[in-house]
Amino acid sequence: MVSRKSRREIESMRRAGRLVAEVLALVEAELKPGVTTRELDRLAERHLRAAGATPSFLGYLGNGRYGKDPHAFRGTICASIDDEVVHGIPGDRAIRGGQIVSIDVGAIVDGWHGDGARTFIVGSVPSATADLVEATRAALMAGIAAAVPGNRVGDISGAIEDVAVPGGYGIVRQFVGHGIGTQMHEEPQVTNYRTGARGILLQPGICLAIEPMLTLGNEEVEVKADGWTVVTTDGSMAAHFEHTIAVTDNGPEILTMV
Repeated sequence: MVSRKSRREIESMRRAGRLVAEVLALVEAELKPGVTTRELDRLAERHLRAAGATPSFLGYLGNGRYGKDPHAFRGTICASIDDEVVHGIPGDRAIRGGQIVSIDVGAIVDGWHGDGARTFIVGSVPSATADLVEATRAALMAGIAAAVPGNRVGDISGAIEDVAVPGGYGIVRQFVGHGIGTQMHEEPQVTNYRTGARGILLQPGICLAIEPMLTLGNEEVEVKADGWTVVTTDGSMAAHFEHTIAVTDNGPEILTMV
């Protein structure tokens, strides 16, 4: 069942999304060679808690469940470097120049979630890597532009694919975008490629987290021994961008913006 949110509920998601955007801006300002992903994680948690929000990821077990289980996610942010696609666990790794770092963050305000991600370039990288990052950002924006009333979820997927395929990029299929609201992951799934199904009709009040993940190699990924970190199987670079959006009568509204 896909829920449509009221204006009041979207306002709570807008506040959560604004905090997500603020954290990503803070990370961008601090992201330089020598800083550790744990330091970035602490920065993010301090900012969210000071604003009265709860981190969406900390203690997450999957399928909407949270707990203190040893397998729960151990960070406020996901910090994924180079060939890591998503769900990298913050730790003592120091960032180096020439790397790309994908930061994913979620916030809960009054029980409502916001979720967003960006891939940052640290220093100088090969042109192919910089092009991958830009193509992933462009794919996200194309997907958002397709999120208008009367279209279907499959139109978002097709718009993303139409940016990725001409560039020869791998489209990660194992992880996709999703509905969002009182749960971080709700129906519907939002794939980054055409499936042959058109998907649900987009109507005002539907909220989605759209998040293309592209690689410089093929689409195959695997989960590392830590149970969370997703990497490309061929070691190729990966990029990830995400916004939470609301479908409105006037088109898509990006909620994860300052």
